[in-house]
Amino acid sequence: MKQLILIVWSLCLIAPSSFAADKKQKSKTAKTTQTKDDSTSIHWLTIDEVQVAMNKQAKKVYMDVYTDWCGWCKVMEKKTFSNKDVIKYMNKNFYAVKFNAERQDTVMFMGKMFPFSPSQRANQLAVELMNGRMSYPTSIILEEGFQNPVSIPGYLDVVMMEKVLKYLGENIYKTVQFPEYEKGFVPTWNNSSVETPAAGH
Repeated sequence: MKQLILIVWSLCLIAPSSFAADKKQKSKTAKTTQTKDDSTSIHWLTIDEVQVAMNKQAKKVYMDVYTDWCGWCKVMEKKTFSNKDVIKYMNKNFYAVKFNAERQDTVMFMGKMFPFSPSQRANQLAVELMNGRMSYPTSIILEEGFQNPVSIPGYLDVVMMEKVLKYLGENIYKTVQFPEYEKGFVPTWNNSSVETPAAGH
């Protein structure tokens, strides 16, 4: 557990949280069309679907927590989630879930009901997974069986996404601390453009 706390702290320093208010747009559906070779888009699941999938086959989960008004969430969708290497690795190694933090319906997760929290302006599941630190986008990675959620706030470009997914997805975090891992990390995924957001609250 101490190791996971160190991971979160390290990643928070490198991936600053960003906010951007955009004009209201229609909420995009969580699902994206998936092809047979899993190479053109991330296979996004709903909260209900990922629980069914987990019962069939245990796998780590990547959750993209976003809001409709979050500008950097849209940039991450366009720049990071469309990257072929990110798509291929995510579909192979994770169940991917998109979760609108501001959804106002009640969510059933792991046998517990999570309603909308007016005081936090967010669904209680997002509040719990993010430990009340509400910033968007936030990436949540959970171990098999939805255990030990790690919350990583801020925009992740392709390089940082590769670093995070491999570190947590391949269980490197169990034996190597993140700063040490980062020193020897060599990105291998194609990254034609890197966006660097300004820090925000």
